[in-house]
Amino acid sequence: MIIDCHGHVSAPADLWVYKSLLLSHRGEHGRKFPEISDEELLRYANKKEMAPCGHLDMLDRVGTKLQLLSPRPFQMMHSEKPGKLVHWFTEESNNIIARQVELMPDRFIGVAGLPQVAGDPVEVVLPELERAVVKLGFKGCLLNPDPFENSGVEPPPLGDRYWYPLYEKLCELDVPAHIHSAGSRSERAPYTLNFLLEETMAVYGLLVSDVFKDFPDLKIVVSHGGGAIPFHVGRFRASAIRRGGDFIEEMRNLYYDTVLYSEEALRLLIKTVGADRCLFGAECPGVGSAVDPDTGVTLDDIAPFIKGFEWLSEEEKTMIFSGNAKKVFKLDI
Repeated sequence: MIIDCHGHVSAPADLWVYKSLLLSHRGEHGRKFPEISDEELLRYANKKEMAPCGHLDMLDRVGTKLQLLSPRPFQMMHSEKPGKLVHWFTEESNNIIARQVELMPDRFIGVAGLPQVAGDPVEVVLPELERAVVKLGFKGCLLNPDPFENSGVEPPPLGDRYWYPLYEKLCELDVPAHIHSAGSRSERAPYTLNFLLEETMAVYGLLVSDVFKDFPDLKIVVSHGGGAIPFHVGRFRASAIRRGGDFIEEMRNLYYDTVLYSEEALRLLIKTVGADRCLFGAECPGVGSAVDPDTGVTLDDIAPFIKGFEWLSEEEKTMIFSGNAKKVFKLDI
């Protein structure tokens, strides 16, 4: 079985129109969300958009049985004002995911977006996190390290005590946070690049802090293989040695998804952190759904790379493809 821990919702266009209207009237016309039928939700779950075929057909094409489904991060507008717009849009996005999961429980599992309003205390996200887990049955949440969305205002690093109320609630609910930044207000670092920069800083900020001493049961998954960290692990090891630490062992406090679209990058990640810290992720369909002209298959068809690693045991491959996701997200399947 292959479980993709990193998938994003293929939502009806009504959701994006709703966002546009919220930004236009800034809440003046109220919250009212359009009615969307089950038939429309099912149609968009397999409507051809960013890939050679629709979402469900892409999962079948690459052999994915189950996918953890979360909001489209670059759409989450955490830096917008007033903050109620962020709350309304996040909650409606989570509702759409919950309905698609209910309609297709054999294909999707819910992962919540958090209404992280830039500049607000992190406590504002806790009611929606609890609603998503307790009432909607979601198995985790996305965590954006920079709600200011690369606007020039720096957020506290993830090791800062600003984040501690969220970590406490995650431990209480026993669900993981999946680190994934949202939009970027910079042309110099557009969102797809900013994802990797923020994930790199997130790993560093966590591993040079006391977070895992203070929250030994905290579970955090880092998107896109931890950004640049595995590639530059020697640099960070040198700094850790000077302070009497072991950076590679510290890296194993975290989990990492395999949303990396080359064989060599996957090899480096798994060999750096170990198969027991890697969760299969392909974000399919998504940015990697372009067809590689050299192979004729989409770049997000990465399972064959992992299957072909002769230096991994069958047990380790099973960990990556499904076992680690079952453990981290508490999936009873």
